[in-house]
Amino acid sequence: MCGIAGYIGKKDAKNFLLNALKKLEYRGYDSAGIVILSEKKDLNCAKSVGKIKDLEKKISKIDLSGKSGIAHTRWATHGSPTEINAHPHHDCQKEIFVAHNGIIENYKSLRADLEKLGHKFISETDTEVISHLVESNFKGNIEEAVLNSLKQMKGAYAIAVISKHDPDKIVVAKKSSPLVIGVGVGENFIASDASAIIGYTDKIIYLDDDELGIITSNNYKIISTISENNIEKKQCKLELEEYEIQKGGHKYFLFKEIFEGPEVVKNSVRGRIVSEAGLVKLGGLEVLDQQRLRKINRIIIIACGTANYAGKVGEYMIEEYAGIPVEVEIASEFRYRKPIIDSQTAVIAISQSGETADTLASIQEAKRKGALVLGIVNTVGSTIARETDAGIYNHAGSEISVASTKAFISQIIVLALLTVYLGRTREMSLVTGKRLTDEIKKLPKLMKKILNSCSEIEKLAKKYSAYRNFFFLGRKYNYPIACEGALKLKEIANTIHAEGYAGGEMKHGPIAMIDENFPCFFIAPRDSVYEKMWSNMEEVKARGGQIIAITTEGNKEIENLADDVIYIPKTLEMLTPILTAVPLHLFAAYMGIELGLDIDQPRNLAKSVTVE
Repeated sequence: MCGIAGYIGKKDAKNFLLNALKKLEYRGYDSAGIVILSEKKDLNCAKSVGKIKDLEKKISKIDLSGKSGIAHTRWATHGSPTEINAHPHHDCQKEIFVAHNGIIENYKSLRADLEKLGHKFISETDTEVISHLVESNFKGNIEEAVLNSLKQMKGAYAIAVISKHDPDKIVVAKKSSPLVIGVGVGENFIASDASAIIGYTDKIIYLDDDELGIITSNNYKIISTISENNIEKKQCKLELEEYEIQKGGHKYFLFKEIFEGPEVVKNSVRGRIVSEAGLVKLGGLEVLDQQRLRKINRIIIIACGTANYAGKVGEYMIEEYAGIPVEVEIASEFRYRKPIIDSQTAVIAISQSGETADTLASIQEAKRKGALVLGIVNTVGSTIARETDAGIYNHAGSEISVASTKAFISQIIVLALLTVYLGRTREMSLVTGKRLTDEIKKLPKLMKKILNSCSEIEKLAKKYSAYRNFFFLGRKYNYPIACEGALKLKEIANTIHAEGYAGGEMKHGPIAMIDENFPCFFIAPRDSVYEKMWSNMEEVKARGGQIIAITTEGNKEIENLADDVIYIPKTLEMLTPILTAVPLHLFAAYMGIELGLDIDQPRNLAKSVTVE
């Protein structure tokens, strides 16, 4: 992985391919490459380690003109980030080139077989196997060669293939990794993410698993890699606009997206709350058999990373207000257990991209066992959105920065709406429903108040930027937010170590690490567990630890214990995570800047994790 682009048409391919790679930069990468078919039917390739600008510099010194080509940004899985390991990869004769996202699980055995046939490999990657495999199957028709090669491969892939000897087409295929086709006039486009195609066409086709596409400048054809029959695919309208993937006056996408939080909440809530009845309308769930939904007696939330912490907040919400038992599972572990699931179990998959490989695999496992499978995703048309029985879109808009902030906020808001939706079909009263929905509508204004005090949080980042270890502690609804705060600091200010803990767990081991050089963030709003958090702060203070506290406005007593205090407006306990997450996101962002780091594209990270 991480980003694929392709072009075939009447214009210079290089311009689109480079622009597409720039739009895919947010996904995270460590090298890039491009190959273009020249007018003389030669395949000319350039690769570089580092940023797209390094590739551009290299390209400026060579002739790389032509009307078709493929390009790639790589996030290393097999082999270190080097030019040799960068995509696209070629066969022995440099006549077939392949760009690939995913992992070929049986590449070692395939490579060994191909080497016995005389194929010479130069990289450490699994992807190079594909180019040699296609070469070995090539009999004059590139799609047949790709199709036969896919039957020998095991694993996940989105691939784009171009051949010198079958030059008027690009062949693409997908399994467990996203790929879209952009349909133009006299030109067609390929990308792993629809955002790369914005501004070129608004007509796109989402490839599904086990589908292969043959793309020419004037046409396309999709076939099943299993039955080899033609498939009629519906063209979708690309709703994204160019301004959505621009910085909007901010220096960094990360700050733009944090400051978009209030608008994200408005968009996630818009049209979904019926205030006078204390009800929530979720159109995506109306397609379900409502009797089956009411009979659900257990929920399993599956997600990875930040989305998993949003799910944990949802666990507290749904259990307390809807009265349904909830478990939250890391998707990468869920699929390897033997989860006890029946028709009265609902599995909710949460994913910003809608393409997370582990979450997709978990969905398939849950469906096999008869669960009702729901999705909470931000990306319209994504694989998870299509694979689930029904779902709820976040409506958070495009998120470019690798570290998820506004999508995380929207996931919690959607879970709050789902809580009211489920609760009102059970024991939740009209009064409780109205109180929750009224408070949800107030959140954008409360968030803006926190964002307006960002300069105070920036000062804290300057003060604490020399420290290299932090604990984040919270209880109940804010325990997952403590984990989220620690994760964001590790992601964005990645020379710093941080851990999130439940407040009560501190004394069961971690407190041994506390001294004057180990600051602790305590998330301690005035809620049902405030006194318990106070006791935990006392324990840290008694051992010389520094305390940064997040608490409710008006709580002046905490200033007697904490070294620094961040205030948030008052809201219902269930909704405090929406507010407590904001200063933690800001703190991580400012810390990253203080340390001189790339806060939009942190090292080693990818936006959409499409491999296991």
